[in-house]
Amino acid sequence: MNKKLVGILLLVVALLVSGGNLMAQDDIVLEFSQWWEPELPAGEFRALMDEFEAQNPGIKVELISGPYSATRDLIVAGAATGTMSDVVGLDGAWVNDFVKQGSLASLTQLMSDAAFDDSELAAQIQLGGATYMIPVVNFVYPVFVNLDLLNAAGIETAPSTRSEFAAAAAALTNAENNVSGWVLPLSMEQPNGIQNDVMSWVWASGGSMLANGQPNLVGNADVISAVEFIKGMYDAGVIAPGAFSLREQDKVEEFTNGRVGMMISSLAHINLIRERNPELNFAISALPAADGYEGPRGLPYASWGIGVAQNSEHQAEAWKLVAFLMSAETNSRLSSIANAFPGNVKSTPDFVQTDELFAAAFDVFLNGYLANEFTGLPVAEQLMREFNEPFQLYLDGEMELEEFLTIAQEAWLGNFE
Repeated sequence: MNKKLVGILLLVVALLVSGGNLMAQDDIVLEFSQWWEPELPAGEFRALMDEFEAQNPGIKVELISGPYSATRDLIVAGAATGTMSDVVGLDGAWVNDFVKQGSLASLTQLMSDAAFDDSELAAQIQLGGATYMIPVVNFVYPVFVNLDLLNAAGIETAPSTRSEFAAAAAALTNAENNVSGWVLPLSMEQPNGIQNDVMSWVWASGGSMLANGQPNLVGNADVISAVEFIKGMYDAGVIAPGAFSLREQDKVEEFTNGRVGMMISSLAHINLIRERNPELNFAISALPAADGYEGPRGLPYASWGIGVAQNSEHQAEAWKLVAFLMSAETNSRLSSIANAFPGNVKSTPDFVQTDELFAAAFDVFLNGYLANEFTGLPVAEQLMREFNEPFQLYLDGEMELEEFLTIAQEAWLGNFE
């Protein structure tokens, strides 16, 4: 082959390679950091991204996936250095710090720019009147009830009010058989029992622990009635022993082994309980409300949240990915494979058609509203711990109610400054 022909061929190859690179450069690549993909069936989340790419030519999604803790460290580092991925999976406890750093874009603005109707969103995490995180799928915390213990006590239906719950807890408690009516995990090491098992009673009756975004514990009738209710059950001896050291996993173990009649826990634990004790006969119900309350009931929850980085050069395209995940059809599919409840109020996961317990939990979800006021607060876990310490003294009779709430509120205010 002569040199002239070789030169022409090399030129053609170079042009083809260059043209291919130019085409690739025309594509917008969105980085998406999250811990979701490893927790879903293999290939399912990537398949959703492929579908998004097919619907949005010119936009590609690069998934940056890892365990929860590793993903958190990666996102925190990105927030500090201005190198956060375009789209990020978020835990509500991170949002406040990221917003203070200026790391998250206002989703309120992006929704406005895209003329997006947010009426279908089940919840939005806001600070200063702007949304920074949207819960994509939700893991709710209803009441689990041991039906065999309930029936043996002559109780036909799960309790719906606080007085019914207290009566059921007393009827279920049998010290000789090592059975307690209710389990309350108050470990200082893992203080999320304050969120899931204490404040949930406030939210279930439409109450709040905040006023105008600030701590509101002292003189708050909703908080006072909830903690007095719990104190009454503690004094009656119907709460499982060792509450002050119990963690969430201990709570689930006590219920699974039949040593507890009722617990408040994550919907995600249904399959775990079935796996560990297939013979356990249990049901799901809404959190009991204060006697006489007839409004919608708040339901504690944890979420896979989503946000867009302020440093992203492709915020409009990033929003398209968020909107895709929040669409009724996609959100139904994602919640189905995650065994969670959707972030779109018009979505329905497949499992509610085939599983009686999930169907009951979904009914609770539809008839209430998502409630977790710790989401978006500064140092949320520390706030739980600062409430927990004097609360334990109050339960033990070593501190009066007003003193306990005053100590907790003053500690909280120090974190809100």
